[in-house]
Parts: sequence; structure tokens; C-alpha cells
Amino acid sequence: MTIVLLARHGQSDWNATRRWQGHADRPLTEKGRAQATALAERLTHIEVDAVYSSDLRRASDTARVVAEAQGLELVQLPELREVDVGAWSGLTREEAEERFPEGFARWREGFPGWDDGEDYDDMAQRVIGSVVEIALAHEGGRALVVSHGGPIRAIHAAALGLDVHEYRRLRPVEPNARLSAVCYLKGALTELCPATEIDALIERDRAERLAAAAQPPTPAG
Repeated sequence: MTIVLLARHGQSDWNATRRWQGHADRPLTEKGRAQATALAERLTHIEVDAVYSSDLRRASDTARVVAEAQGLELVQLPELREVDVGAWSGLTREEAEERFPEGFARWREGFPGWDDGEDYDDMAQRVIGSVVEIALAHEGGRALVVSHGGPIRAIHAAALGLDVHEYRRLRPVEPNARLSAVCYLKGALTELCPATEIDALIERDRAERLAAAAQPPTPAG
């Protein structure tokens, strides 16, 4: 079993003003940098084998703080980017509703409101494909992925066996820098673990590793 720890990036300047970001490369605020430090501290007792992030700086700057604390190199992947929101980038909810009333109603139902940009299904496909590749690269270990609200909801949905649109209607976006986890086992993402259950998951994983190491070797032949 591979454990993939997930965290949304710290607060950006457009998070603070409640603007859609998509692929816009926005910086962290002072609060966002403090959240990144808190995330690194939260993970001090959890050893990870690798740290990955979106190549957008609000994610990579968050992940870099953790990577440095863990003594690891940060790997940035464009496949872990947020969904491309097209013409909605930089808009507040009020502005989007005023300019695109039909699209905004569609977005409230869990679907993309923009007519350009990227569909949630396409975003989910690229993100989940990347996370599976990460899990396979660290099979039996642990990796941290720092990404965005949309991708993390897509990963959670896959672990729960839900459609990304359905999950969007059920759950709000993850708060900035909150930790969660999914497991990869037998070719599938499974077992979504919220923040309150991470430590129990890690302890169970450690116990299983120790038990496996204590087993006598199987005779050859």
C-alpha cells in the first residue's frame, strides 16, 4: 500500500479576495506562508519519501517549505495544476454571476460555468493519472502532493468511487494547507483519510511494515 498525503496550497492573494485563479500564477500571502510553515511542522513526525507539487507558485512555494524541512528535493508537475477556469480567472463570485448568469447557475450544480478553459472531468483525468504515477514510483512508501482545491476534490472523489461533479455538490473546497490522504492499493486509489485520521493511518502503516519485516523469509524453490 502506498500512502499519498495531500495538501492544498497556502492562502494566495486571490484566495484572500475570493477570486477564481485557475492557471493564474498568484503568490502566497503572509498568512499563506505561515500556513506552509504550519504544514511542515504538522509533518515533522511523518517521514515522506518525496514531495510533489503543481508548478504554480502558490503550490510550489507551499511545498518547498515542507520539502526543505524533510531534506528532500521538490518535484514540480504541471499535471497537478488547478482546473483552467478560462475567462473567469480573476473574477469574484459576484462578478462571475453578473457577467455569466447561466454559467454561474451551472457552476452551482457542480459543473464548469466557463465556456472556455477546462472541464472538471479533463482536470480529474490528468490529476489522477499523475497521482497514480507518483504512487507507483513510491510503491509501499509515502509521498506528499501539494496541489489545489479542484484537484484535491477530484482525488478524494476517485478514492470514494464518486463522480467528480457529484463530489463537488457534496463537499466544500478543502481549506488552505489542510492535510488529507488517500491510499493506492491493487491499482486503485482508495480509503480517503481526513485530517483527523492521518496519524492513525500512519501508525497502522508503520505497524504493518514492522510485522512484514518480522516475518521469516520464504524458502527459495
